[in-house]
Amino acid sequence: MAVAQSTVPEDPTEPSALRVAGQEIRDLMAEAARAGARLVQFPEGAIVYPSKHVMASGPAGELVPADWSHAAWDVLREEAKSIAELAGELGLWTVFGSIHPLTPPNRPHNSLYIVSDRGRLVARYDKRFLSHTEVSFLYAPGREPLVFEVDGIRIGCALCVEANFPELFAEYERLDVDCVLLSVMVDDGPRARVAQAYGTLYNYWLGYSVPAQFSATAPSGIVGPGGRWLARCPADGRPALAIAEIDLDSKDPDVDVAVRYARPWRRAARAGLYDGRHPVGDPRSETGTAF
Repeated sequence: MAVAQSTVPEDPTEPSALRVAGQEIRDLMAEAARAGARLVQFPEGAIVYPSKHVMASGPAGELVPADWSHAAWDVLREEAKSIAELAGELGLWTVFGSIHPLTPPNRPHNSLYIVSDRGRLVARYDKRFLSHTEVSFLYAPGREPLVFEVDGIRIGCALCVEANFPELFAEYERLDVDCVLLSVMVDDGPRARVAQAYGTLYNYWLGYSVPAQFSATAPSGIVGPGGRWLARCPADGRPALAIAEIDLDSKDPDVDVAVRYARPWRRAARAGLYDGRHPVGDPRSETGTAF
């Protein structure tokens, strides 16, 4: 698995910037394929993450509902199709962020596209928990979690501010995923630490993809079950890849303990392991004001 940090533009009305972003994505895809990756993950809005100051700024600088008719939808679609075609040529599963148009007057979704190693768009994850600005002026929220499978590995998806909603990551644990792909568009060190914590709490792998321009704060990387960073990109502001193996039979001590012992035990604990084991009628247990 490869996790990319690519340069994310913020103006969907500028076709040249969208084409540059698309080409950078394709260059990193080719690099990931040469390294033997079966899947590559890109940041939120990898083709474009529209800035609120571009799309939702009123005459006096106040925020207003975005006018999406100005977006270069034809260019966005061309770049997405080119990425999908290359995924098929490379035999590389590719997960990348962009905005997904709906039928007007509905606002677009903020989405992750899932393209198979045959170059087919097989699924799309729509961001469910939006920021205040996003839901007020920019996007329509999604509805459902998404789980897809690559080579027997079950993979879930999440986007940016959703890192602050632990119930989504607990839901993916219940859905029996082996890995969650968390793609973000944020310059925020604590969010990377939260992502790392989910590897500890739920004992699955986690891909954390951030734009290259924010990598000096917290670069892209891959967290293993148990919470250790297995690989990270350079924190130098440049496009790059982090690559690590997702091996369900790994003998790595951290991974082995997390996958084969900690995860099953925590599931048992949540499922009623302690039922019938609480002392009943014992004053030494029920009285909390005596030593």
